[in-house]
Amino acid sequence: MTKLSDLGPPIIGRRHSKEYVNERDHFHRCPVCGQAVDWRDLRQVIWHEQPGHRPLEIDS
Repeated sequence: MTKLSDLGPPIIGRRHSKEYVNERDHFHRCPVCGQAVDWRDLRQVIWHEQPGHRPLEIDS
């Protein structure tokens, strides 16, 4: 299993609005592996775009 930290440092996007956003709105469920993907982290988004990928091991 690949760890999130193996993909390099976080690539975090910026907020474009000062409006409050529910934390749940930043996540979606990957249709391939079923893992929750944080749309704010480009590493996770790119990983889950690969065909036949496995879930990432999220290390804190």
